[in-house]
Amino acid sequence: MDQTLPPTRRFKVEDAGRLDILVARALSLSRNQAATLIAGGRVLVSGRTEKASFLAPLGTEVIVSLPAAEAREVLPEDIAISVVFEDDEMLVVDKAAGMVVHPAPGNWTGTLVNALMGRGQALADGGGGDERAGLVHRLDKETSGLMIIAKTDRAHRILAKAISERRITRRYAALCWGHLTDDDISVDRAIARDPANRLRMTVTESGRAARTDFHRLARFMSTDLLRAHLHSGRTHQIRVHLTSIGHPVVGDDTYGGGGARRLVSLPPKRQFLHAAWLRFQHPVTGVEVDIRSPLPADLRESLVTVSEMPELIAHADPLEYLGFYRVDG
Repeated sequence: MDQTLPPTRRFKVEDAGRLDILVARALSLSRNQAATLIAGGRVLVSGRTEKASFLAPLGTEVIVSLPAAEAREVLPEDIAISVVFEDDEMLVVDKAAGMVVHPAPGNWTGTLVNALMGRGQALADGGGGDERAGLVHRLDKETSGLMIIAKTDRAHRILAKAISERRITRRYAALCWGHLTDDDISVDRAIARDPANRLRMTVTESGRAARTDFHRLARFMSTDLLRAHLHSGRTHQIRVHLTSIGHPVVGDDTYGGGGARRLVSLPPKRQFLHAAWLRFQHPVTGVEVDIRSPLPADLRESLVTVSEMPELIAHADPLEYLGFYRVDG
């Protein structure tokens, strides 16, 4: 459960309905999590415990007592990671798909932060203790590609500000189902957590501002290869924005793009989304840092399958061949 929530939450029922659904919506939990709290006697309805199926009337006060957050020590681990840039202030890693970025309930080991700590070097305070050590931004578990890590608090402060002020260029390669209406489109839709499923995000007017620019690099029979340029950094932003316009990321089980994996040669759970390009000023020297990550082998194989372009097989970086790194694009 979300460790940022206070230990006790109160709310009044604004729309009568099942207790488990109401608790899930109010606290941004799954229904299973809400049902577990109810079964454990942690939910009081007008001072009484009730079943998950209880129909709570309009105006009823509900009090939820959350369990104490699980406290765990984050341990360094000897896990191989790809470091593509490093100096005394920061480093850039090329994260593999399948690796969780930081420890959290259910994933206390095997994360990128565990691996970074295992290198035996100091990391900046990422704002969440050891669990966020060094992190300037994040990538989803099944998204591969480039991430900036701060070693010093000075570097972290400057880099975090640069991201918030949109002075760090982050571009992703994404394969989506179907075809965009134009070669270049911008999706400017606010994003918030889905009240019906806390594992998902959704577009909503009450969310936080989010904008993604998409450029079509290539059009294939049933998919488009896109370059996505983030102007904000909301959770699942590219995936949510593409789903909101009817073109989910290929392989994305959470947002409706997970079907027909075999047709595009994608391995289980993998989504075709790769953080391929970072451009920014070094936080201390001010020198421009320009780092590129070619498609990993699994996505390259998938691209060759859907593109029917044999010349991509021989090219060292198919994204470069398709014009991904054009600065003016």
